[in-house]
Amino acid sequence: MTTPVKNRLEAAKGMQKGRITKYRPYPPIELEERRWPSQVLTTAPIWCSVDLRDGNQALPTPMGVAEKMEMFKLLVEIGFKEIEVGFPSASQIEFDFIRRLIEEELIPEDVTIQVLTQAREDLIRRTVDAVKGAKKVILHLYNSTSPQQRKIVFGLEKPEIIGLAIRATRLIKELAPTLSESQVIFEYTPESFALTEMDFALEISEAVIDVWQPTPENKMILNLPKTVEIAMPNVHADQIEWICRHLRNREAVIISLHTHNDRGTGVASAELGLLAGGERIEGTLFGNGERTGNVDLVTLALNMYMEGIDPGLDFSNLDRIRAIHEKCTHMEVPVRHPYAGDLVFTAFSGSHQDAIRKGMAAQDTTPGALWEVPYLPIDPADLGRTYEAIIRINAQSGKGGIAYVLEQEFGLQLPKAMHAEFGRIIQSLADTSGAELSSAQIFQAFEHEYFQSEGPYQLENLSIEQSNHASDTVSCTAQIRVDGVVRKVQAMGNNPAQAFVGALNQGDLANCKLLSYQAHPYTQGSDQQATAYVQVQTAAGKTLFGAALDADANGAAAKAVICALNRSEQIHQHVI
Repeated sequence: MTTPVKNRLEAAKGMQKGRITKYRPYPPIELEERRWPSQVLTTAPIWCSVDLRDGNQALPTPMGVAEKMEMFKLLVEIGFKEIEVGFPSASQIEFDFIRRLIEEELIPEDVTIQVLTQAREDLIRRTVDAVKGAKKVILHLYNSTSPQQRKIVFGLEKPEIIGLAIRATRLIKELAPTLSESQVIFEYTPESFALTEMDFALEISEAVIDVWQPTPENKMILNLPKTVEIAMPNVHADQIEWICRHLRNREAVIISLHTHNDRGTGVASAELGLLAGGERIEGTLFGNGERTGNVDLVTLALNMYMEGIDPGLDFSNLDRIRAIHEKCTHMEVPVRHPYAGDLVFTAFSGSHQDAIRKGMAAQDTTPGALWEVPYLPIDPADLGRTYEAIIRINAQSGKGGIAYVLEQEFGLQLPKAMHAEFGRIIQSLADTSGAELSSAQIFQAFEHEYFQSEGPYQLENLSIEQSNHASDTVSCTAQIRVDGVVRKVQAMGNNPAQAFVGALNQGDLANCKLLSYQAHPYTQGSDQQATAYVQVQTAAGKTLFGAALDADANGAAAKAVICALNRSEQIHQHVI
């Protein structure tokens, strides 16, 4: 570590308090009757991925040729028509990758590659050599323009900075005819535009435009980057609108935006910049880029999709896109990252879970129907995500979410009144573990509590038939083992559960009341079974549930009653 840096760190004593003198707000843009606040986005911009250049240079371990090739193929699959494939004068890997794309004819007819170069003659010539043979190419020139860059980095005054840009543009214009097989588009970036005085940003941009001389039929790209985020998104929108209002020959220029995320508002700045006149966006998948990153094209595009705008990019298999991105970049997408994170469609809160469960049940499944599910502004299925992970369970979770997991993953449709009882069981388990419970753990707890419940009551034999006396009643005959003694009982009722409870009561084996009965087919696995749920009230006034699986609904109903009685005995013994 150099001595000045070391001394600077040692002198630092934390954040200033009270009146902050170390930093100053960015001055507002003088813009009368600004128009962007009243604009509405209706169409997607031109998208340009810079994952292979801007994103790649931000990686601790830059991508090799094979990784860059896999990323390029992914970007093409997603639907990008403009892809910045590299900085060919920066390294041999960059140069070789671009040559391979061209020589092996790996660039689709409708895709334009873009290459970046600084305003230096040797770098420009190397860049032009790299793209010879490409059918469509954007030659992207940049030089820094902000006061800090002019003073600290380059030690040049404004006229000298303009001179750099003009000479570089003239050279590219002279060399462009040597790319005889190519359709050449020119792009200029006054780097650190957002930190540059607006009048100087306009002056240098117009100087470059005057050299290139674009027309409405053959436009050039003027890229206005928020290289470092230093102000609120509305200030960025003001800057873009100011330039668009004052730029000569505006109709011959495509205004491109390239926002970074130093303040965490890269997406917002891009959105407001589009309202202000931006027509094109440069960014990266999941926002990978220098410092806090570039604008996240996944988030930006899906924000538009959520508002009913076709982004022209396909994220229907977002998990696969994320997996390839992570493989190529060795960077992980955070679990709370918008749209793509593992937990973004997951609710732990009980009230959220209940609202999602009810919303999913009420959602119109007609193709094209309006999506209206609380807490889920976008349908996970549109992105290739599944519903299994929407509700996950920990100590903060509610009964509705637990019931949702059992229904969605295991086909168990618990009666609403049962949610509270089983919810308390899971709550206790989550409190004890202190961690999230997997869906398998929740199902195992249900099995243990209900399907595998043991006690003094055992069903030995059962026969339930339609009554000969009335079409709406059934006849039940059963053999019950209680504390080792087998008893035969029989009775009639309106349904299998009621008949079985009646038989138990008439045989003095129990004294209980059936409060509810529900059954449904259970199709997990290859065997067809039935699941039944009953709610009974004991002689002591205790109300509790029983549940069971069996080959048919009659057997499941009787076993569910046995489960409830055994659970009653277990609870009674526990209290004693």
